[in-house]
Amino acid sequence: MRQFTEEQTMFRESYRRFLAEEIAPHMPAWREAGIIDRGAYKKAGDRGFLMVWPEEKYGGLGDEDFRYEQVIIEETCRAGCGEFYATLHSRLVGPYFKRFGTAEQRDRFLPRCVSGDTILAIAMTEPDAGSDLAGMRSTAEDKGDHFLLNGSKTYISNGINGDVVIVAAKLAGAEKKHALVLLIVERGMEGFERGRNLDKMGQHAQDTAELFFRDVKVPKANVLGEPGQGFYYLMEGLAEERLISAVGAAINARRAFDITRDFVTARKLFGKALAEQQNTQFRMAEMDAEIDLVQTYVDHLVSEHNAGRLTSIQGAKAKMLATEIEWKMVDLGVQLHGGAGYMNEYPICGMFTNARINRILAGSSEVMRLIIGRDVFSQNYQSILS
Repeated sequence: MRQFTEEQTMFRESYRRFLAEEIAPHMPAWREAGIIDRGAYKKAGDRGFLMVWPEEKYGGLGDEDFRYEQVIIEETCRAGCGEFYATLHSRLVGPYFKRFGTAEQRDRFLPRCVSGDTILAIAMTEPDAGSDLAGMRSTAEDKGDHFLLNGSKTYISNGINGDVVIVAAKLAGAEKKHALVLLIVERGMEGFERGRNLDKMGQHAQDTAELFFRDVKVPKANVLGEPGQGFYYLMEGLAEERLISAVGAAINARRAFDITRDFVTARKLFGKALAEQQNTQFRMAEMDAEIDLVQTYVDHLVSEHNAGRLTSIQGAKAKMLATEIEWKMVDLGVQLHGGAGYMNEYPICGMFTNARINRILAGSSEVMRLIIGRDVFSQNYQSILS
């Protein structure tokens, strides 16, 4: 039995109506345009759906229960609106202000983030540095009253829409390769430029761009936390980021299952429904069980996260398992749809292309295996020593 409070159930119903009224009808146009209309964020903010966790003085509910974000992710995916990825703004980037920001920074940025007037993004990835943050080449040079930022970033979600971008850069002159600084770069700062809105395989309504920084003067008031500690700040948020990915992948897998079940029940092959064929039943039975198991583990980790016990290893396991099961299900869905699965008019087609990125973002499946494997053998080594 999944554990949601009465308030969260009511929140789910309200958010489901919001998606049906304000988001889902516009998704085809936004996919064609390659970007979500900024007004969608404002509408979500006006109804209290954009950022739940900030204190009431900033406009939020002041409730940090992760299950609220779980509800938002699940309903957004169920409605086929996954490209309206407000969770990036609300839960991946916004909490940096809470964890590492000053009171002045929270007062300055959070109210407009909660209302949807300001859209957030985070910039870590570079052409030659994805999961390996130590390979970052962007630099921030301390000039006394400001940092001078130079470099470029790529594959940045909300890269076009983003008004405030948290940029990770190497601290110029630092001896340690992991000495990073997090800078709050605002729209309109001189030297901050955006490249093209990148043409992607899927997730067409989610704007993804290149960002360029040429001698951008970032005032010290826009430094998050302590310069040189940025690498550890980024690592601190990775467990939740991977849990977020797992929540979305698990519900996407279930949605793909439901869509496929409906299709094979109606589709005829050799005089009877495809659902009556033994192969279909066996494959779908296997997926039903695997999706249930992943969902149970994800729900468990949400509870662990709320209790402050979520570890980076657990996050890596959930992310790897959920995204792999999601991919397995959307691939099976296309296969069981036959030729129809290759047609954009069928939802499973878009789900297939949209899902491909999920085994890459927030750490690829290969990186997750590396993290988990190191932990496995570290434990074995310790047990041998003891």
